[in-house]
Amino acid sequence: MSEHHQPTWSERAFGSPAVFAVTYASLAGGLYLLLGPVAGAALGATPAVMLVAGVLFALAVLTFVEGTSLHAERGGSPTLARHAFDELWSFVAAWALLLDALLLTAAATLAATNYLEAFWPATNRGGVELAVAGAILATITVRTIRGHAPRRLGRLSALVTVDLAIQVAVVVIAIVLLSNPGSLTEGLELGTSPSWDGVLFGLGAAMVVVTGLESSSGLAGELHIGRAGLKRLAIAMPVAMLVVYPAMAVAGLMALPVQDGTTELAGRWIDAPVLGIVDQLDHGSLRDVLRIVVGVAASLTLAGMALAAMGSASRIASHMALHRQLPTRVGRLHPQWGTPWLVIAASAAIAAGLVALRDMDALVGTMAFGAMLATTIAHASVVRLRFTEPDLDRPFRMPLNVRFRDRWVPVPALVGGILSALVLVSIVISHEEARTVGLAWMAIGVVSYVAYRRSRHLPVRGRVAVPEQALRQETGELPVYGSILVPLAGSALDDDVVQTAGRLAGAAGGEDDPELEEGYAVIEAVWVHVLPVAVALDGPLPDDRRDEAKQALARAKAVGEEYDGVRVATSAIRARALGKAIVDEAVRRGCQAIVMVAPPPVARRGARIGASLGARGGRGEVIGDAARYVIEHAPCQVILTAPALDETAEVLRRREAAKAQADERLDDDDEQWLDQL
Repeated sequence: MSEHHQPTWSERAFGSPAVFAVTYASLAGGLYLLLGPVAGAALGATPAVMLVAGVLFALAVLTFVEGTSLHAERGGSPTLARHAFDELWSFVAAWALLLDALLLTAAATLAATNYLEAFWPATNRGGVELAVAGAILATITVRTIRGHAPRRLGRLSALVTVDLAIQVAVVVIAIVLLSNPGSLTEGLELGTSPSWDGVLFGLGAAMVVVTGLESSSGLAGELHIGRAGLKRLAIAMPVAMLVVYPAMAVAGLMALPVQDGTTELAGRWIDAPVLGIVDQLDHGSLRDVLRIVVGVAASLTLAGMALAAMGSASRIASHMALHRQLPTRVGRLHPQWGTPWLVIAASAAIAAGLVALRDMDALVGTMAFGAMLATTIAHASVVRLRFTEPDLDRPFRMPLNVRFRDRWVPVPALVGGILSALVLVSIVISHEEARTVGLAWMAIGVVSYVAYRRSRHLPVRGRVAVPEQALRQETGELPVYGSILVPLAGSALDDDVVQTAGRLAGAAGGEDDPELEEGYAVIEAVWVHVLPVAVALDGPLPDDRRDEAKQALARAKAVGEEYDGVRVATSAIRARALGKAIVDEAVRRGCQAIVMVAPPPVARRGARIGASLGARGGRGEVIGDAARYVIEHAPCQVILTAPALDETAEVLRRREAAKAQADERLDDDDEQWLDQL
């Protein structure tokens, strides 16, 4: 890398501290932000709701860690949906998360401003509140455009660690000084006070912290965490929510109990509920000190949460632009800092408008809609990937699996998906703002996405991507291929095929297409297990067959991603016929080209005629039959590749020489080479 090159937002590498920083920023900030709206809906059931939310969060952690370890790409639930389902579902998840990121930026900024009331009372009302919120937004906007350096994430990690200690101290002091267990159940009558709708809405509101998992998943591909580190993350991240959240809810109800069906946590203190708890302490000096400490810590943490949310919005929008879910120019990168500055500036403007509404309940309710929708899709994606990609290596596999149709179904993801879907439905039914804004946002997004894809003659469900270089260029055209399907044969010829696809995917390859001014190819490397009719498609495969597929796919990914801007997606499928499977995959994925091995010029003896892509024996003839079928039936361009003619001619020359000497055999390497042809 030259000394003048500024690393882009996708070139910076982060470690486990970054994951903890981003995730715990949401957890620590979530208490300061969410306790008021949750208590307003769940009332006396708030501690139980927080506990259940902690369990749901733990299930979501397992899902995100397994999914992200399987497909270590930026994007979170949109990436999981892309691999498990298709591009349309990926867009739905991304669009919901983009809404959440905008709302969270506004809500965290508004709450940060109100916590400054601890030493500047004017910040919770009038023009001063808006001016301070504007200053906070301006600061985080500039920092987001300049990029998140690893050292800044390190400081964020230290901040949230200190902050969690402060929250624990507040809980202990409040419970000791305000001990009144009777206040926890005062007026509690489930189904009436609170209503079941209120309980479920409170559960959804508490689950807004799942956006921290999305943010940390957005760093996938830039992280370097081993299997042991993944297990530690899966255990450690839920602990804070399972312990601190219910405890803070108990302290909150002791300080500001439910009276006449309401609590001041959701009234006077809805924008700063933890400050409201401290304000009820009887010890004047202790109260004054804690007010300052909580005010400063909460303001800094919430500002960090807003910073992470705005960074998440920029990543989500850029990810969508790279995959042609939004016009590429929307994600244009800053020439100096390499960040999507247009997206960041637009996010700041929208967040400023939302702050001006000063309606925390509406902001949190609508966030709950987006969080539950994205989380439901993530759970469903991980379950489906167990069926569609059962043989791929999973550095982390969640526990508690059951056997179903010869596949291991993850019970935590299944249960989490069902519960998240139920909470989502309840939010839509019971919360007017979430229903109106959330459904309208999704409807507008899906209609716009379909219209945009069709206007560019792109598949609605198929994968299409542009390189990051396209986000830096103001003009100029790129290759036409949105995605290239590469069926693998498990032979030395695979490298040639993938390299051909890589060159077509590079900035210098392909042919211009006037309909795709920014077209680009993602290499879809596919291994097809061709099984006879006597073998069930969903039955178990021998270990050696699975290992062969894994090795071939890993090799294809390594070779293809040597080309600048090229990303390789890998998968293994099962089919009866190779050619038909290739065509069906090209149609399903919306591929714009297929690159595969050329058919051999002549048929070979029966001993040399073998099954391809997983079958035993030679590979040439079946590849030839498959290539001919693909050429006749493929809906896209088919590009055939073969080894250099001089290499083939040299091997054939040695064969003829061997026959002339009555040896009638070549060495093993030469015979293998001809078998592959």
